[in-house]
Amino acid sequence: MKIISVVGARPNFMKIAPFIRAVEDHNKASGPVVEHILVHTGQHYDDKMSRAFFDALDIPEADINLGVGSGTHAEQVGQTMIAFEKVLRSERPDWVVVVGDVNATLACSVTAKKEWVRCCHIEAGLRSGDMTMPEEINRLVTDRVSDLLLTPDELSSGNLRREGVPEDRIKFVGNIMIDTLEANREKAERLCIEQIVRENILYDASSSANLPDLSISQLPSVYAVMTMHRPSNVDYPEVLGPLLGFLCEEVCTDMPLLWPIHPRTENNLKNFGLWDRAVQTDNMILLSPVGYHEMLRLNMGARVMLTDSGGLQEECCVLGTPCLTLRWNTERPVTLKEHGGASVLVGNDLDRIRKAYRQTLSEKRSPMRPELWDGKTAGRCLRALLALI
Repeated sequence: MKIISVVGARPNFMKIAPFIRAVEDHNKASGPVVEHILVHTGQHYDDKMSRAFFDALDIPEADINLGVGSGTHAEQVGQTMIAFEKVLRSERPDWVVVVGDVNATLACSVTAKKEWVRCCHIEAGLRSGDMTMPEEINRLVTDRVSDLLLTPDELSSGNLRREGVPEDRIKFVGNIMIDTLEANREKAERLCIEQIVRENILYDASSSANLPDLSISQLPSVYAVMTMHRPSNVDYPEVLGPLLGFLCEEVCTDMPLLWPIHPRTENNLKNFGLWDRAVQTDNMILLSPVGYHEMLRLNMGARVMLTDSGGLQEECCVLGTPCLTLRWNTERPVTLKEHGGASVLVGNDLDRIRKAYRQTLSEKRSPMRPELWDGKTAGRCLRALLALI
């Protein structure tokens, strides 16, 4: 059996790593050998966004790199389809495995279907209902053409059933992202918060010589963590300005705020004349983008997480970190408080953010593990594929 797995952007790396290990473990045991080929489309092409994550998660060098690079959505999808078609015609795999909802997921699933190669989508069935999100389009199209849909939770399975997907194409396997979390939890726990800050700091108003004492012995509950990159939050000065004001005037007066800042956000803060305020605010500690283990360690000790990232919602759920999700909808409703999780949807409305933030400060950490979020999802994914030989 020959499988081609596809990765294109950073969220994919954390999802494919456990699947590769499951293939390796299978091949060491008895049974039919699985020939596995890893294709990297190159959507995230610089070392900080790609190579560093391959190294940190022990992902082998990609067998094939399409070198697509940056560009518009149409450019990335089109160039990926052209390059991936050549790979499929050369390798003729039995299955193509795609993960998540990035442009590479859409492009390679459609190309596989056109080349009569069966496609498996890991993390199928997620729906936000927001058609303005490119990721929602990618999810819908990928699920429509895929032959095997492996879902992270029963809510996602229900989405597919309501869309008319036949039951024999749906398999509930759990969340493969949590496999990566559990495999790296101990390594992350050994990291020192203060060292992470000192090695990644961009700017702190109090200067690096006077950083707050964030040693392991004083955790948890002494700092907040922020990540923000979505256009709806960072591309408009009338939105980004008030959000920054809330961080400066309220969060940073309560505790240090560790902010690994996305290049898009940094550029817009500077373009909108907001950068000086950010760097001159006491307790606002701006960091360069950090690695997987470093971000996991920050999350483990955070008093509160403010984010518009889908993956961090899932991690906060399992770690119990109170999470203010700076979005109006989420494709991961299982992580919300109403389903037992740790996340609250607050969008970018300051009144909602402020109310949820104040309520969060009075709550204790409450880890919640949805069904099959047990660190063993990758094995179930592989077994589901093998069952269809």
